[in-house]
Amino acid sequence: MTPPSLKQIVLDHVAHAVPAWKDAWARYAPDLGAEWKSGGEGTGFSPAQLHFANGARIELLMPHDTTTNDFLARFLERNGPGPHHLTFKVPDLLAALDAVRDAGFDPIGVDLRDPGWKEAFIHPKQATGVVVQLAQALVDWASSPPEGYPTERRQKKNGDGPVAPASLLRVTHAVADLSTGVDLFSGLLGGHVVDRGTGPGEQWIDLRWDGPLGVRLVAPTDGPESKELSAWLGDRTGRVHHLLLTAEEPDTLVGADPAPPGLPGLGGSAHGSCPIVIEPEKNLGLRLVVVPS
Repeated sequence: MTPPSLKQIVLDHVAHAVPAWKDAWARYAPDLGAEWKSGGEGTGFSPAQLHFANGARIELLMPHDTTTNDFLARFLERNGPGPHHLTFKVPDLLAALDAVRDAGFDPIGVDLRDPGWKEAFIHPKQATGVVVQLAQALVDWASSPPEGYPTERRQKKNGDGPVAPASLLRVTHAVADLSTGVDLFSGLLGGHVVDRGTGPGEQWIDLRWDGPLGVRLVAPTDGPESKELSAWLGDRTGRVHHLLLTAEEPDTLVGADPAPPGLPGLGGSAHGSCPIVIEPEKNLGLRLVVVPS
């Protein structure tokens, strides 16, 4: 039996690994209206967090000081840019680590040296194909935007000023086995099941925390309609499939195309709402699906 789930845990942000921050700025700032939250230099990487209208955040990770730690550079060399990790904040990391071990996971990268930021990770081989970061933070860090962060914004079709900033609703995470994903994201990480359903060749479950960002787990079912999703997963236990956002006039986004029939993870609330898709090759390896707000 899975041990009791972690308490007072929040899905804080999703991380996008990129060669350089500025490579992603045009998409997230002018196109989608994301505002700068914080950023700085670290060992092996530089993180920058951007927040959307509903408070949900994406973190851009670019390599820095790679002679000291080259983990992110190796990730980019091996995989190219794309989704990197999900960060969950906990009130007590030591207690969280006890729960992680009791649930049969082996935390890695445990670092308790900085009282302001303690962290640990669950390897993607155990965490359905995505890095899971657990962090205990004393403060919510903020900083001024760097020189060159875009201030222009996408304009309405009628010329009546900029469109409203987009909202980031959820991470759609494809998994080979739905029950395994639920054991991790709900059983251990405390996500509350708020919706579930089936579609052609897939089944899905929506999970929420006490914050603006949720997760949809989507898994292939038996039958020929699941072949595309199964082939995309390959032999992996899971992959981040896309981020779901809402925005005004999404058809004017650069590189936007109508979502093809059968795109995984669009059942339920997004069904019939004319979603558009920005494929990974048009957004540094991370697919975006945007529905009209």
